[in-house]
Amino acid sequence: MKSLKNLLKKNFSGKKNTRIDEKTIFFIFKEVIKKEFGELGAENFKADYFSGKTIFVKTQSSAWASELWTNRERITRKINEKVGSDLIKEIKIK
Repeated sequence: MKSLKNLLKKNFSGKKNTRIDEKTIFFIFKEVIKKEFGELGAENFKADYFSGKTIFVKTQSSAWASELWTNRERITRKINEKVGSDLIKEIKIK
């Protein structure tokens, strides 16, 4: 089975105008959140929209918002590792 990173590299590398759609980014975000925070974390974070290398995320409480804010750099790095490029620069919490 091919990894997501290899599929994305094959489908999106070398083409400057090709962009990964929002659904794919949200899927990868949720996958990383599940790995970092478990099912409970995945239930408490919802990627709202993606714009200009920034993911905007809604949370269920200020405690979860604080947890995401504290770990935002690691989450961003892991998403970018899965994608195979620096697609995400920032996570903003709503």
